[in-house]
Amino acid sequence: MLINGRTDLASEAHRDLSRAKPLPGVSAKEETLNGFPLYAVEITNEEGARALNKPEGKYFTLEPKRFFERGSDSFAPAAEAVSRLILQCTGGQSPSSVLVAALGNPDITPDALGPLTASHLIVTRHLKNSGDPVFSSFRSLALCRTGVLGTSGIESAQQIKTLCDLIHPQLVIAVDALAGSDPSRLCRTIQVNSVGVAPGSGVGNDRDELTLAYLGVPVVGIGVPTVIDSDLFGGENCKRMFVTPRNIDSLVRSAARLIGYGINLAVHKDLTIGDIDMLIG
Repeated sequence: MLINGRTDLASEAHRDLSRAKPLPGVSAKEETLNGFPLYAVEITNEEGARALNKPEGKYFTLEPKRFFERGSDSFAPAAEAVSRLILQCTGGQSPSSVLVAALGNPDITPDALGPLTASHLIVTRHLKNSGDPVFSSFRSLALCRTGVLGTSGIESAQQIKTLCDLIHPQLVIAVDALAGSDPSRLCRTIQVNSVGVAPGSGVGNDRDELTLAYLGVPVVGIGVPTVIDSDLFGGENCKRMFVTPRNIDSLVRSAARLIGYGINLAVHKDLTIGDIDMLIG
């Protein structure tokens, strides 16, 4: 059973809550994608949204476990799986213009997933706007590293809303670190959803949400659980603390590479893993 409901993963919430009773308005299935376990949850109405405490939409949880490392044979199929999940959230179409919101604090490792992912993206909006036919096979991708309210003084959602009003992307992809409830899934699981991101919600620090309703643009949310509420381990000394893996630095960097490549494959649909290696060095 969930304690305090502290998980951003729809798969964890569904697994825990559906043991006790049926969940009307929620469907779930387990399958594989490119050889990796995949847990797909769809919330179809308000009753289901209340039950899981998450907005209506599609949530895909990919579990590549120890296959984040780019040097392994599993990196390419894992990146392609992330790409396919992004496209499933957009109806199978690769938008002609995308804004990626890299959320989080680069100075705090468990919260640095977004900024680290940004380093693996092929940013092309300025090149497409030049009109040079050399870049005709690329899609337009713009990037915003939002930082956090404490260092920028501006809500991340407000920054992205302003940019959406200025450059009019067809899609926003928001990348953010998540909170989980199962230690075995920390930095081993990727969630891709069709509804967006609520920054800080998993750690009780709710900020403005990046959603279609707020931005006026469809949003795909991508995240990896990097922390777990220590209350789940019990004990008075664990109150108001969060736990993260000992090797969090290498795990977050590996996850960021994987997500970055997955986004590139989804947006720039003619590229291969080898092309991306060459373009980002």
